Amino acid sequence: EAFQEVYVEHDVVVLRHHLPAQGLVTDVGAVVGVYGAGGYEVEFTAAGGDTVAVVTLAEGDIRPRRSREILLVREVASTPH
Repeated sequence: EAFQEVYVEHDVVVLRHHLPAQGLVTDVGAVVGVYGAGGYEVEFTAAGGDTVAVVTLAEGDIRPRRSREILLVREVASTPH
């Protein structure tokens, strides 16, 4: 599948696959950095605002959210303060 999406900072995106090392499972995040050649820094946060992970991802690792999707709520491990 070819990916032709262009994202800008603050776009809400969906992770296309699990990233177990970061505790992410096709979660919703926000683009916080845009790099050349289709690279993106994406922040994933808990409902309370704590950062769960900030990950550098390729264009093919994320997709836009769809208007007919329902967001899933799940518990994540505690993050150090």
